[in-house]
Amino acid sequence: MQVSEILKVKGNVLHTIEPEGRLTEAVSEMARHNMGSLVVIDKGRVVGILTFKELLQAVNQGGGALGEARVADIMERDPVSASAGMEVNDLRRTMLESGARYLPVMDRDKLIGVISFRDVAKAVLEEQDFENRMLKGYIKNWPE
Repeated sequence: MQVSEILKVKGNVLHTIEPEGRLTEAVSEMARHNMGSLVVIDKGRVVGILTFKELLQAVNQGGGALGEARVADIMERDPVSASAGMEVNDLRRTMLESGARYLPVMDRDKLIGVISFRDVAKAVLEEQDFENRMLKGYIKNWPE
């Protein structure tokens, strides 16, 4: 299974923010769409990713407030990314090794989606469930 197949099922609606966006604006966007990340775009180019992890660290450092802080102040710069043709096992390995819960999916320099660890887990589970059903059907219809 490839990343492109996961994106087809998940959909590839993109939510982004600019580096100069306020963190309060980012929190509102993430809460409104029940998302754990926003890709940071500057002049049409991916320059970072903002996840709930960075936001929680900023809230902690700000004594519970975000104030006037900007996305560029806390975003992860030049994030690890995936390609549409990447195999799921390579994607899982990349996510585990980098510690990233969210990866932008790129087609050359173009952002085509974001994939989360949850998306990967769901896709793998569904693929295993399908294979199990097929095997059970095969065994049940085995000639005696």
